[in-house]
Amino acid sequence: MKFRTHLAPFLFAVSLAVFAQDGDSAFIAAREAFRAGKIERLEQAIGQLGNHELAAYAENYRLRMWMDKGEPDGIRDFLQRNEGSYVAEKLRADWIRWLGKRALWREVDAEYPKLLAPEPDVTCYSLQARTDRNGVLAEAEKLWLTMLEPPEACRPVLDALVASQAKTADDVWLRARRQVEANRPGQARTTLNYLPDSQMPDSRAFDSAVNSAMGYLVKQGAGNGSRAGRELAAFAIARLAANDPRQAADELERLKNRLQDGERQWAWSQIGLQAAKKHLPEAVDWYARAGKAPLSDEGHQWKVRAALRAQEWGIVHDSIQAMPAELAARPEWTYWLGRALQAGGRTSDADAQFGKIAGQPNFYGNLADEELGRTVLPPPKAAPVTSEEQRAARDNPGIRRALAFFRNDMRTEAVREWNWALRGMDDRQLLAAADLARRNQIWDRAINTADRTKNEHDYTLRFLAPYGETVRPAAQNQSLDDAWVYGLMRQESRFITNAKSNVGASGLMQLMPATAKWVAKKIGLRDFSHGRVNDTETNVLLGTSYMRLVMENLDNHPVLASAAYNAGPGRAKKWRADRPLEGAIYAETIPFSETRDYVKKVMSNAVYYSALFNGKPDSLKSRLGTVGARTADAPKDADLP
Repeated sequence: MKFRTHLAPFLFAVSLAVFAQDGDSAFIAAREAFRAGKIERLEQAIGQLGNHELAAYAENYRLRMWMDKGEPDGIRDFLQRNEGSYVAEKLRADWIRWLGKRALWREVDAEYPKLLAPEPDVTCYSLQARTDRNGVLAEAEKLWLTMLEPPEACRPVLDALVASQAKTADDVWLRARRQVEANRPGQARTTLNYLPDSQMPDSRAFDSAVNSAMGYLVKQGAGNGSRAGRELAAFAIARLAANDPRQAADELERLKNRLQDGERQWAWSQIGLQAAKKHLPEAVDWYARAGKAPLSDEGHQWKVRAALRAQEWGIVHDSIQAMPAELAARPEWTYWLGRALQAGGRTSDADAQFGKIAGQPNFYGNLADEELGRTVLPPPKAAPVTSEEQRAARDNPGIRRALAFFRNDMRTEAVREWNWALRGMDDRQLLAAADLARRNQIWDRAINTADRTKNEHDYTLRFLAPYGETVRPAAQNQSLDDAWVYGLMRQESRFITNAKSNVGASGLMQLMPATAKWVAKKIGLRDFSHGRVNDTETNVLLGTSYMRLVMENLDNHPVLASAAYNAGPGRAKKWRADRPLEGAIYAETIPFSETRDYVKKVMSNAVYYSALFNGKPDSLKSRLGTVGARTADAPKDADLP
């Protein structure tokens, strides 16, 4: 019986790997013909597909080729036959783009409401189609400070907004400031074209201010005192601050009397922002000098982070209260507002904040639970998926298409199709789909799908632990907590053995080529070549060995080691403060958004893996601990990558 229990999923996975191979080669041929622009070869391949799961994709290729030739016949019929599918959604979006480029606004207006998840440029074609209607400018207004690098379809919408006189010169300068802050100077230059000719800055002066900031400030200062001259000086100070906030502060002190309050305060906000990212102690004071300058979402958040590192709980409280409501409601700022209230002796108000996010299965939900004296444990496991639910998942057309893509090693298309198929599913359907992914060893989709349940949960699917026969002995050999190892692997690769990042990291533990080579040499692994890095045993051996080496070089602290695994040990060490720092504050103030999110997820993952492995609660606060003060001590391994 035990043998049958383990064999059935295996046989099911194998059957999906070989089932419906007939037609796969025809689909691949259709895809290649489409990419090569060969319509006759595409038609030939379509004729061989029959009822293949991916036949609609091949037909979509044909329609897109005819659309490119200006002959979009057959699209409406295809959309009706495939309504609600991912391939229909993408074709409809492409068709709206085709219609919009030809200013066929009536057709755009008819098709746009049928989209289920429109992309920004497609939404802008819809806005163009409706520019003469009430309420459209209010929709366009939302783009002004959020779409800082607009696609071509959105530029006419912004043009219409300005032409309606809904935007003043102050609005134009504010948008340009946000673009400079976001390191989009080219977009800022385009935005300034909305100013009246008499108010526009000289193009060469603008280029000098954003590209040669210090030289510009020395030669031009605040220019002739005009609005354009003053704003360019503020831009130059902001650009200088990105490299050297202290030098930028000196320049602003020199020029402060030549700037008006708005320009001067915005410049201080930019210096404060860059100083906060570099963990400079002056960041809090520089932010204070910004007064009531309007801050971007990033500016608001780094103002709080600077105050957290300085342990200025009053400023933490006031800065979160000053955030836009939607931003302040995020779990991280709900939690830190609670902590600020707690520090001020307002215990019941603090508990009310913690209660808003307690129970959420994430870093700050875990911390809020602990602040309220609750344990962090997986919720009760949902009832097993029934055979009828399994059958419904297998028969779902979108999931069948996704599995066909997986079968043909087309992961990008497979993931998109799989995710689309999950739309509108209830918890039981999600659990059945997650179980199907697990049976087929598509670990990342199993995790992603199980993560979506609202009321009925299965944390053995959310926190899968495959390759245990390899991972656990490797962790034990390195004296590593296996829950932390699994928490890191879950975040690194979602257990995709051949995963490769856009920077070249490979395998289950996402090892960079140079790191893998260095570790292999360090541990004496003979005959290592990069071709072996995706081998499961080799990858886990090298990854866990590197985790141990990083731990030994960073105070045996898992928060520092997690940060180092993602961003490098030099950075993890540099991000420490000159005094001991609460682990949660260290994590929240990591300058790189990717690494900050990564560390928080790894540490929360570890709590759940520990609870599942050991059958008892774990403490995230204990795992985070205190990060020691920055020291000048040389690392144990000076060349540790």
